[in-house]
Amino acid sequence: MTDQAVTGAWGGAPFKPALLPGWAEALALAGLSIAAALALSAALIAGLGENPVDALGVLFWGAFGYGEAVGYTLYYATNYIFTGLAVAIAFQCGLFNIGAEGQAYLGGLGVALVILALGEVAWPVAALAGILAGAAFGAVWGVIPGALQAYRGSHVVITTIMFNFIATSLMTWLLVDVLIRPGQQAPESLPFAPSTWLPTIDRMAAWVGAELPPSPANLTVFLALVCCLGYWLFVWHTHWGYGLRTVGGSERAAVYAGISPGRMIVLAMALSGGLAGLVAVNDLLGVHHRLILDFPGGAGFVGIAVALIGRAHPGGIVLAAVLFGALQQGGSELAFEYPGIDADLVVVVQGLVILFAGALENLFRPWLRRRRPGRQG
Repeated sequence: MTDQAVTGAWGGAPFKPALLPGWAEALALAGLSIAAALALSAALIAGLGENPVDALGVLFWGAFGYGEAVGYTLYYATNYIFTGLAVAIAFQCGLFNIGAEGQAYLGGLGVALVILALGEVAWPVAALAGILAGAAFGAVWGVIPGALQAYRGSHVVITTIMFNFIATSLMTWLLVDVLIRPGQQAPESLPFAPSTWLPTIDRMAAWVGAELPPSPANLTVFLALVCCLGYWLFVWHTHWGYGLRTVGGSERAAVYAGISPGRMIVLAMALSGGLAGLVAVNDLLGVHHRLILDFPGGAGFVGIAVALIGRAHPGGIVLAAVLFGALQQGGSELAFEYPGIDADLVVVVQGLVILFAGALENLFRPWLRRRRPGRQG
């Protein structure tokens, strides 16, 4: 491969061939991007009159410094894994799913309807029913924009954004006028039966004689990891995954190979919506134990950043989800310890990470590919 064979992002200037394996270069680029984002964040903190080293230390300690903090970080990361996988599998088909937030919301409706209908059942039954219902409702909410693009030409970016607004309005109406618990004003459903609640990690540890501090991290953490494995097997080891990647690479090539782009688009959006719908299992069956307004809490939008930073690979998505979970949890601790630092600083840090790891992903690539003195080749 010649230098001219690798095109750069700066005015078409060529990049040198990679000196590192693909996975090592991706990790190095992500690490450098995160370091640059944290450096700019430190400058902002210093501009607010606080010690940036101490503040970032508090952020790290608030995310990983004690057992309860780790549990909260894992809880947030679980949601981000689901939405990151949802966005990533759409990427594989050349689609940009902006609607994971709404798909997670509709997944919550499915979980709530099924669990309330079942009543007093054991949590394994409730977990299975909740997984199927959340994935099914999320998949339906993803299939509609997918079918509109595949067969009517509507762009999936526009339709998924609009479906987020539709989902929000629908859920607000249902929780205010239909599903609201009788005799109360708060827009939330009846509580789920205690027997349906998913066991938390600390409770599961107690089963084997271990002791962990209480936290919202629950059995869904393992479901998220299973989904990562399933994503890897599906995308790279099945003919359906091959079809998705072929359509994402070139629809004309897919048609030539006998693959229907329309079917692959609908399949990709169904899987994407189903994965996003699993957020409801973590939040509703694992933590809130009832349907409430705004329970996704922006996880669908964070999932876009997670998929981008994780390069649509399950291993990268897990690492990126933990990073954003740590920022979410550590940022709460930072805002508590430093009243002069607004909690929205975490959003700024997230934005800077996305800026460097996404929009400026090639900023450090020429430096990584620069041959050092004395290196042959």
